[in-house]
Amino acid sequence: MSEVKKSDITISVSLNQDKHPVKIEWAAQDSGSDGMRNTKAMMLALFDQKDHTTMRIDLWTPEMMVEEMQVFFYETFASMADTYERATNDKDLSAEMRAFAKSFGLKTKVIR
Repeated sequence: MSEVKKSDITISVSLNQDKHPVKIEWAAQDSGSDGMRNTKAMMLALFDQKDHTTMRIDLWTPEMMVEEMQVFFYETFASMADTYERATNDKDLSAEMRAFAKSFGLKTKVIR
């Protein structure tokens, strides 16, 4: 049996008095970077093995501009298509997801 390696990912969120994020930082042991790194937005989805439900945490700071959010979503949609294809080998549905990502990118002018 092979040895299992553990790698920790840390996310720190600073909130204002209204409990809205004002600072988001993250670090991962295997990221190649030392210390916490700042980010303006994050999306985290966790599938609960017992309940078969997905829990999501979507956060962004006030510094996240609309244009940046459009890039963030475009790249997320595109990478989700890649992940879905690797996980399911469903090339047809993955292609539809990529087509949607491209349409989104064109409509938001993220891609030309």
